[in-house]
Amino acid sequence: MMQSILSLIRSAALTVALLTLPILPTTQAQASQDVTSRNKQIVTEAFDAWAAGGQSFFTDVLSPEVNWRIEGSGPSAGLFRGRETFLEQAVRPFVSRLSKPVTPVSKKIWADGDHVIINWEGVAVAADGVPYSNSYAWIFHMRDGKAVEVTAFLDLAPYDDVLRRVPAKSN
Repeated sequence: MMQSILSLIRSAALTVALLTLPILPTTQAQASQDVTSRNKQIVTEAFDAWAAGGQSFFTDVLSPEVNWRIEGSGPSAGLFRGRETFLEQAVRPFVSRLSKPVTPVSKKIWADGDHVIINWEGVAVAADGVPYSNSYAWIFHMRDGKAVEVTAFLDLAPYDDVLRRVPAKSN
């Protein structure tokens, strides 16, 4: 009798295990898809807000501990450790030389898990009245809804030209 009960329990356990196996990969795939969708949505909404005149993109998307790397060989290329360092050394010096801020005018966004890639075009007007435009590709590594690493590609020549040509506004 005991043998029969143990056999029945083993059989039931095996049946449950076999029935759940096909569900596990689907659940993992669904979780990965949810992360991908959430990360893409976070970046898309932040860019849409920026394009509509918002000014909080970097605080909305970047972790305070972000590592932001501007690729290239110009004077502005390099690694910025921390959101405040990036804002202080890369964003504010550039923005202080503009009469109209950089505005995204077009974008394409791709996401896969914790990575979001955005290819976008931005336009602005320098304080000396000269239009500025550039193409960007930013690769975000997201964690808990914030970018912890960013690799930025852009044409550094027009960016560095604004920094060289236009005096910074005093605060």
